[in-house]
Amino acid sequence: MRFTIKTIIAAAALLIAVGGRAEAKLRVVASIEALADLSKQVGGDRIDVTPLSRGYQDPHFVEAKPSLVLTLNRADALVYVGLDLEIGWLPPLVQQSRNGRIQRGQPANIDASAAIKPEDVPNVPSDQLRALGDIHPLGNPHYWIPPANARAIAHLLADRFAALDPGGAATYKAELARFEAQLAAKEKQWAAAAAPLRGTRVVTYHKSWSYVARWLGLEEVGYIEPRPGIPPTASHTAQLIELMKRSSVKLVIVDSFYPSSTARFVADNAHARLVAAPSNVGATPAIKTYFDLVDALIAALKSG
Repeated sequence: MRFTIKTIIAAAALLIAVGGRAEAKLRVVASIEALADLSKQVGGDRIDVTPLSRGYQDPHFVEAKPSLVLTLNRADALVYVGLDLEIGWLPPLVQQSRNGRIQRGQPANIDASAAIKPEDVPNVPSDQLRALGDIHPLGNPHYWIPPANARAIAHLLADRFAALDPGGAATYKAELARFEAQLAAKEKQWAAAAAPLRGTRVVTYHKSWSYVARWLGLEEVGYIEPRPGIPPTASHTAQLIELMKRSSVKLVIVDSFYPSSTARFVADNAHARLVAAPSNVGATPAIKTYFDLVDALIAALKSG
């Protein structure tokens, strides 16, 4: 087969265009898989997304591997939960990445909590917080599951991605509209499916279900941890079991990554059901998207 100079030039131009477009994708790094999926929902084919942690891990504690530094070094944008959820591992990695684009205060440093109204903000002096356990002084960081918050996060991401990648603004707007339409339809399904849960009294392992409880109308009676991040003592466990019996608590919720032995003991002795609930995309292999996560969570709670 003979190739003319014009054919070769045209082919080369096509390869350059294709290769250039691939390299032009916005490289987004997310601290957790839920934010990685929400980024993908609004970013579509304009972005490549890499999560720094897995949904079956405790997002408070992630091993700071050297490979994560390299990932951050190459990032065009960093999306993270904020409210100090990742305070123990993410800031040193960002600093070590030597990537000026994603340092705090830069446009590519995207704190998703800026989109929501934090709850459970402690009303105590900062010098007394340590005595209260692993309290987040800026508010409860476990906020990404309720649809209203997911919608607000998606809007923030679409705006910030468009600012970083103006050529993709139309794509981000269209993908955001598609996500909102799907979310509106799913909200109606979730409301109907979760209606029997409203008013249910629950005990949770960690104070990580406050936003979900308010969304679904659950009543949090107590926590297995006496204070956030503090392991339960025998006396606290006994008092909690008695409180559950008096209050007719029939459901104990524990994040699927927490050890369940103590939660199982509490549930059994209080004659309640234990639910190991997913709280993040990737918590199980079947939970691949934000929508999968909420579906699986409501199904788990109803099974209890």
